[in-house]
Amino acid sequence: MDRAAELEARARAALPPPVYEYFRQGSADEVSAAEAVAAWRGFRFLPHVLRDVSNVSVETRLLGRAFATPVGIAPTALQRHAHPAGEREMAAGAAAAGSLLCVSGNAGAPYEEIATAGAPWWAQLYILADRSLSAALLRRAVDAGATAVVLTADTPVVGTKRNAGQSVWDITPQGFAHVNEDRGSAPAWALEKAVDLSEEAIGWVRQETGLPVVVKGVLRADDAVRVVAAGADAVWVSNHGGRQLDRSVTTAQALGPVAAAVGDRAEVYVDGGVRDGRDVLTALALGARAVFLGRPALWALTCGGATGVHDLVCALTEELLEAMCLAGCRGLAELTCDLLTVVKHSRIDE
Repeated sequence: MDRAAELEARARAALPPPVYEYFRQGSADEVSAAEAVAAWRGFRFLPHVLRDVSNVSVETRLLGRAFATPVGIAPTALQRHAHPAGEREMAAGAAAAGSLLCVSGNAGAPYEEIATAGAPWWAQLYILADRSLSAALLRRAVDAGATAVVLTADTPVVGTKRNAGQSVWDITPQGFAHVNEDRGSAPAWALEKAVDLSEEAIGWVRQETGLPVVVKGVLRADDAVRVVAAGADAVWVSNHGGRQLDRSVTTAQALGPVAAAVGDRAEVYVDGGVRDGRDVLTALALGARAVFLGRPALWALTCGGATGVHDLVCALTEELLEAMCLAGCRGLAELTCDLLTVVKHSRIDE
């Protein structure tokens, strides 16, 4: 059993069944969720030889800030079900690994407490139907030290999940989510996700915060070009872990065309199905500047708290370093698409 599968098995044994199911599941028939991991394995490497790899670096810069690794932590909700300290513990693990943390807009820990861990962090945002609520959330994130906003664009409505048994929301205490929002007596309609968003939202977020804006949930090259033209500093290729529109393409399939369309006009990131350092190498060669971990980080948090998160990020980073040495690449700038070829007639659902 590989490390990722072992972590998941241990987490499954430790978590209440509705929590494990919530973390694991995709939407509808879970086609996209099921294809994610194998899609990265559909590529093969064309390594260089006779290159001096005595000094190989995996350090990178994301939106102008230096990081020890291109492996970051994606936003995920209900982390206090995985560990009592939730996002605070996740942040501590990311900080120890020299990594970047993206904090869910539905977080169960106050931004101010998350920030004390010392990890650079970005704030994820779902724009609500009542934008004043989202504006207040953004102000709190800025005041607490967020250095970018990740505008999640693939969720005008929440994709249907099929629960065989009890829902996670039946066992979720108050305070495990939405603690950074001042919902007060807001009517139900105000708390729905906005369905009328356009490129204008990018400028609105920048005006409210003064921070760089990352648009998450992009799978199409033409959409990537459009959001960059509207002012996005980075494009995050994601299908929401297969939790939104089922049968969407995998991020491994979408990344190359998006990165080629964006070029050097904005940074490109990716999540979805990344489980080891060779997956990271593939993603970087396809044009990603950074790779973000979703479910694996939740399993690591469940099994080992901050130490587990640190160890997961460091393990993938070490595997990336080894893969780069074997591919004859001394820095991330040398990871280009000519390192890859596609396996013909491979099945991504095997």
